[in-house]
Amino acid sequence: MIQVIILIVLLLGIAVTLLTGLIHCISLIIKRRRGKIALKTKSRLKRTGIVLGSLVIIMFGFGVLSQLTARTPLISNVSGSVATLTKLELNGRKQWISIRGESVDKPVLLFLAGGPGGSQMAAVRHDLAELEKHFIVVNWDQPGSGKSYYATPKNSLTVDDYIKDGYAVTKYLSERFGQEKIYIVGESWGSALGIFLVAKHPESYHALIGTGQMVDFLQTELMDYDRAIEIATETGDADKIKKLKANGRPPYYGSEVTWKSAEYLNYLGTYMDKNPEIQNNRYNTFRNIFSSEYGILDKINFFHGIITTFNHVYPQLYDIDLRVDYPKLEVPVYFLIGKHDISAPTSLVEDYMNVLEAPHKEIVWFENSGHCPWINESEKFVEELIRVKNVEN
Repeated sequence: MIQVIILIVLLLGIAVTLLTGLIHCISLIIKRRRGKIALKTKSRLKRTGIVLGSLVIIMFGFGVLSQLTARTPLISNVSGSVATLTKLELNGRKQWISIRGESVDKPVLLFLAGGPGGSQMAAVRHDLAELEKHFIVVNWDQPGSGKSYYATPKNSLTVDDYIKDGYAVTKYLSERFGQEKIYIVGESWGSALGIFLVAKHPESYHALIGTGQMVDFLQTELMDYDRAIEIATETGDADKIKKLKANGRPPYYGSEVTWKSAEYLNYLGTYMDKNPEIQNNRYNTFRNIFSSEYGILDKINFFHGIITTFNHVYPQLYDIDLRVDYPKLEVPVYFLIGKHDISAPTSLVEDYMNVLEAPHKEIVWFENSGHCPWINESEKFVEELIRVKNVEN
């Protein structure tokens, strides 16, 4: 929080100094046109320039310092624990992971955030801290998100890049902690990425746990759009209906994918927030963005990733239907699904379960959850992951 306050103060200082400099410039021009001597004005303008330059240098230095000092808090009073931020080069792309656990002898659990472009590095630490007693919990800021925003140009990022880099993270963790296999938890987009990874490299994973599970991306968008229209009609929200119809039904392409999708996704999210059957339904963006894992630039890119990376990558997913493309997996699969999730329709998860062949497959319903059971019912979510570990390890 203190970083943001300092940044705001510096930005205000720069803005005021720029305005002051502009006033001095105008004053100097007027005096010259009138043939007046303007030594004092020149002196003031020079001093303003020096102050402005100094503030810019200070802000740059402060930004660099905030990046260098970003950290994940130590796990206090636990000897042998691990709590680090680690920068990796994955297939030529520089990316970041956080590693947290009370013991390096516990099994590794890799958490795949939603998006594409989302970062849950701080959110998982806050909401699923209990997991650190039972796993080495790893959060990967995927290319184009959070701390890994600059990993690669957004216009060249592909789904295959995520699969290759996800496997590279897996191999790094397996080698670092001496474990042949690890666990994957994927939420929303991450749940599909998890499927892609275990399908291609089943030998590397104990099990896949998907939550907010995506199945058919285009059908999901169409169902979400239609549901938003339905809700808006029921509530008499003419303005929302007008905006949705102006955008048209998905799929979307071009520079406005994020904004057009957000028109109904945010609407559904707000609708779920008002559902009294969903407990603890607030994603704490304010808390997460101000967490110590993110420097000033990371905080800015926290939002950039959600907007720009999603805009480029999501249209690449429209042709993917797990029911058709991934009907057989060679690892156990657990879907931890919120009963009231309308962002990732639960009917599609049930359809996938009916056709999926796997050594073990199971849906665990969270009666008081929406799209994010790991936040809505975090205690039960942790209990289920521990159960999976006890069964599969």
